Amino acid sequence: MSLSLHHLLTPSEIKSYSKEELDSLALSIRERIIEVMSKNGGHLASNLGMVETTIALHKVFNSPFDKFIFDTSHQAYTHKLLTGRDKDFDTIRQYLGLSGFTSPQESQHDHFFAGHAGTSLSLSLGALKSRDLHKENHYIIPILGDAAFTCGLTHEALNNISKEMKKFILILNDNAMSISKNVGAITEIFSEESETLEKLLFHLKEKLGVPSSLEESDSCNLFKTITNAASFFKLWGFNYFGPVDGHDISSLVEALENVKEIDGPVVLHVKTIKGYGLEMAAKDPVCYHGARPFQKETGEFLSPSPSNTFPKIFGKHLLNLSLEHSNLITLTPAMPVGSCLVDVMKQFPDRCLDVGIAEGHCVTYAGGLALNRANKVIVSIYATFLQRALDNLFHDVCLQKAPVIFAIDRAGLAGGDGATHNGIYDLGFLKSMPNLIIAQPRNGKVLKELLTSALSYLAPVAIRYPNLPTEENINEPFFFREIGESETLQIGSKILILSLGHKCQTAFEVSKILEERGFFPTIIDPVFVKPLDKKLIEMIQSHQYVVTIEEHAIASGFGEAINSFVMLHQIKACPILNIGLRDIYVDHGSYKELTKQQHLDASSIANNILNFFGI
Repeated sequence: MSLSLHHLLTPSEIKSYSKEELDSLALSIRERIIEVMSKNGGHLASNLGMVETTIALHKVFNSPFDKFIFDTSHQAYTHKLLTGRDKDFDTIRQYLGLSGFTSPQESQHDHFFAGHAGTSLSLSLGALKSRDLHKENHYIIPILGDAAFTCGLTHEALNNISKEMKKFILILNDNAMSISKNVGAITEIFSEESETLEKLLFHLKEKLGVPSSLEESDSCNLFKTITNAASFFKLWGFNYFGPVDGHDISSLVEALENVKEIDGPVVLHVKTIKGYGLEMAAKDPVCYHGARPFQKETGEFLSPSPSNTFPKIFGKHLLNLSLEHSNLITLTPAMPVGSCLVDVMKQFPDRCLDVGIAEGHCVTYAGGLALNRANKVIVSIYATFLQRALDNLFHDVCLQKAPVIFAIDRAGLAGGDGATHNGIYDLGFLKSMPNLIIAQPRNGKVLKELLTSALSYLAPVAIRYPNLPTEENINEPFFFREIGESETLQIGSKILILSLGHKCQTAFEVSKILEERGFFPTIIDPVFVKPLDKKLIEMIQSHQYVVTIEEHAIASGFGEAINSFVMLHQIKACPILNIGLRDIYVDHGSYKELTKQQHLDASSIANNILNFFGI
């Protein structure tokens, strides 16, 4: 029996479905997710694991009256399909299409934007307090993966749990994964193994003669889980129930109906398999977490990923640096795959550490490591994830003058991930940090040079780079990069283009367009945003027009730094055109579409220059 999703406009329609119809619906949803992800790419494995659990939630509760609050929300595709968005589902993560995360702009069933981990419990407590103040009566249902409990924000929220809370049900989606396999002590709590249990089993066998077969029994396996997760949540004031098979809709519905009637806050522990229903995704949930387009029958990717990207070059060069420097230590907050650290972690497991979804801790941990100046410390982190560790950077690294190198990945537009992941505001807070050196390479070769050079700077350093294809230029000489030294890429006249990082490539495209109009601009790669090269004073003075180009918000980025530089050094009055992103949140789409939309493509920039200066 097969059910069409197209007629589902509200989730209330599934309340009358039989067990067979719900199971059929799950198959249809899984097929729909696989079909669309095979074309668009996107968060595949996490969503395949949440199909049945989401159906059961909508079967038992009444969305949007009852509030489903997803953590990270990259597992909310089934929720989207059940809430009237199937007709637009082919557009997910595409330009002007559905978001890959929950979005209140899309639907009344989505209550918050959620693209980062660890937010749902705090958001849910806020929604609960608001509900009670207004004497409302709906359920608040945060839906967290077990990886969210490696995030400090979740533990801060746990501290505000009260036994008096009503109609508050936390769904623990336990699949032992974040993007990669979960790490740290919290994984032992939710796993089926515990030191306490092992000691108990040893005592039973040695002292009481209980047979070894006890260890393999279903009762023992159940006890293993309960002695860990149940005790953990009870310490925080929760009523604990589970674990429940997250792929058995009937069991899920029964469990949800039962916990609805419990006084006080409840945890329902649901065991799921990330990638469930697609063999290759289940076998390799890391690879199929953020999947490229693939053959839906087999799961095989349709095309290889680019051979050279900034993150891949970073990962390869970091491996070489780790081989060369036995005192080099790298930390990452749960992003070893995206940041291309897997090979380094395999070869140097004691010196390349995943600390879990714990950005603030990661930065402060690095500050502690760097206290001993004999250590060389690198933090590999996404731009928008570093935003979550602002005070840690200020207080525990820059104030201490700790020589930590921040390899800041995903600096710039983030494509399909959209507003929550665009690294276009980090320069604003990075520039305000005393003692911090900031650089941005235009290609893979300069990235390697900056990484190597920064090891000897003996100061906090931020090196920003996007997730884009680039070149290494391995046949060119390898340079030591002096702090604050820019590089002139093209000598021209009248127009000076200061282009940051990978936008240097765009600057050369702009130059070709301007040459057709009789202008041959000078192009400079500043390399460093902080400190700026004093030689720029003479370069600015010797040109009639100055243009800054960056893939960052103008209001707080490189252009603003140049404007302040001109004022500080009392450079003669000259018109300056800052080209970058407006002070807005940029939605999802392909990189090419977004640069065109934001007028950061070469044609738009050239026209802007000509119109602004009236030339």
